[in-house]
Amino acid sequence: MLGFDPGEDRKLADWPTLVRYYQALAKASDRIRYHELGHTTLGAPFVALAISSPQNLRLLDRYRELNAKLADPRAKRPQDVEEALRSGKAIVLITSGIHSNEVGGHLTPALLAYRLASDTGAATRAILDNVILWLVPSLNPDGVTIVANWYGRTLGTPAEGTDPPELYHAYAGHDNNRDWYAFTQVETQLVVDSIHNVWHPQIVHDIHQQDSDGSRLFLPPYLDPIEPNVDPLLVDGVNALGTAMAWELAGEGKTGIAINAIYDAWTPARAYQHYHGGVRILSEAASANLASPVDVPFEQLATRARGFNPRERSWNFSHPWPGGRWALRDIVTYQTDGAYALLQNAGRYRDRWLANFLAVGSRAVRGWRGWPYAYVIPRQHQDSIGLVTLLGILHRGQVEIRTALHPIALGAQRFPAGSYVVVLRQPYAAFAKTLLEPQRYPDLRLYPGGPPLPPYDVTAHTLPLLMGVTAVPAHDSLRIALSSPVEPPSASPSSAGFAGPEAPRVGLYRSYAAAIDEGWTRWVFDTWKVPYTSIVDSVVRAGKLRATFDVIVLPDQSPHELLDGVRASTPPRPRAAWARTA
Repeated sequence: MLGFDPGEDRKLADWPTLVRYYQALAKASDRIRYHELGHTTLGAPFVALAISSPQNLRLLDRYRELNAKLADPRAKRPQDVEEALRSGKAIVLITSGIHSNEVGGHLTPALLAYRLASDTGAATRAILDNVILWLVPSLNPDGVTIVANWYGRTLGTPAEGTDPPELYHAYAGHDNNRDWYAFTQVETQLVVDSIHNVWHPQIVHDIHQQDSDGSRLFLPPYLDPIEPNVDPLLVDGVNALGTAMAWELAGEGKTGIAINAIYDAWTPARAYQHYHGGVRILSEAASANLASPVDVPFEQLATRARGFNPRERSWNFSHPWPGGRWALRDIVTYQTDGAYALLQNAGRYRDRWLANFLAVGSRAVRGWRGWPYAYVIPRQHQDSIGLVTLLGILHRGQVEIRTALHPIALGAQRFPAGSYVVVLRQPYAAFAKTLLEPQRYPDLRLYPGGPPLPPYDVTAHTLPLLMGVTAVPAHDSLRIALSSPVEPPSASPSSAGFAGPEAPRVGLYRSYAAAIDEGWTRWVFDTWKVPYTSIVDSVVRAGKLRATFDVIVLPDQSPHELLDGVRASTPPRPRAAWARTA
């Protein structure tokens, strides 16, 4: 189907080819069901595979219903919960390829799916009997084709192995992995709406790649800080599963595996499942130059990384990689075997994963000591679009939103009937609290009294501050009647003054050095229905811009990149798939 063995040097497949492969695999195997969840930003099919034993797939709806009883234990009969624990299957979601220059993620799902479809060994049968796997082979299918086409076009040139000179997600570029709480992109929405919120996986495994001069593979435990609203049982589960995967891979002779290093678990922007009853396992394999191999002598490995030294043995880096050739074959082998080890653990400890999943949900429903009882979000005197956006995010995250049937008094503050109320006694209360309270990142220092330890990623994600909305914590029961959960209001974004003959003519500059800020600006313009024209270097140099534009928007980008683009040896830019006049 692909025309090559996945992992061969200098061989990549575009998304249409991979889709045909998954369709053919599902047709040939009674262990796989092919699903199209919708379409991507650029209109490609967004695909998920359900993989399990044939008998489990025949009863897929029943297992979904059983898992739902564990996901929300309120008002469930004890015998129903017992049946779900006894008969349910561990639900695992594996996602790949959100960053499209991490090309091992294009091919690892193809190998993993084939292994599960064809292998007849006892280990695979145990996985299929005890686990229902949802495999999303690419979280960014558009980027698979963008990168594969660019790579094929530049083979044998000085640009071989470089990133394409366009964003590999049309709007978000590399930022699409920071969208798991704001849900701005259609790909995020499809996964959350169709899999997370329907199947409530106990385990989510997200396959990534990292730089080539550090560890060959990262697995959890994560570094501190851990976001404080993540249930401790989930932190324990992450630690146990990541370490078990590392142990399994080490037993297979793989070296260079780091745990408890590099990455933290602070922001919900990367970890939806941490606030929805499951663990999130991040794996990060070392990269090559896309599909071109690299040679990394031991003495060229980094001498320092967050939490370990790639050249020295330590408790969390027990067997350093000796250096040498590193290729796509190594990447997909580490990734595929790591995912298989995770599935073995999920199947072997099915009962433990289900019981812990139930315990996390039950504790959320009872409420945590020290947490507010609820958040009150008044309707009046608030930015309507900001309020609608905030409520929509909570609702998509399966947070129940109610309205007050009577006025609310919180100390000296008074809120009228009809105010929104989010009670933190519900299965996904942690998601609501994390997004509604002000974040306070720990004061971590390089050494006592020394400079701050730089955080890995975004440190604050408070929706009321971002959206200009008031959310007031109520520390005691409100003692008033509340409505049943309500659907939040909706709004259709539009911008007055950008229509008709008097509207300003807007140009948005697009450098040959692709800028994420330019992509986000296009997303804002498209979302708010602001007409604009993308303009490139040749248009600017031709002059006479005043005749065509009233205003030109420059993205947040260095002057060098704006003026000079990329190196002269880079081939001419292909026309971007999204390039158009909006």
